[in-house]
Amino acid sequence: MTVRIFLGLLGIALSLVLLKYRERIGNMIGEAEWMQKIGGIYNVIILIALIIFFWSLAELTGTTNIFFAPLRMIIPGGRQMEIEGF
Repeated sequence: MTVRIFLGLLGIALSLVLLKYRERIGNMIGEAEWMQKIGGIYNVIILIALIIFFWSLAELTGTTNIFFAPLRMIIPGGRQMEIEGF
């Protein structure tokens, strides 16, 4: 349990570092063609930081099953199949 709290706080700190230094990180990574459709490398870094922040917050509160519920609907095999007759 303490590891989950530590990693959650570490993830929140990482997301804040990504937001603060997004220009330097973006210059190190470079910009791919698909990133231009989203808004550029800086917007991709902002989106990644937001995902990490909310994922870490969900880990801290123990609500990752609620956080990932929409993704389980999309990913094949993510939902539990109901078998008729049982």
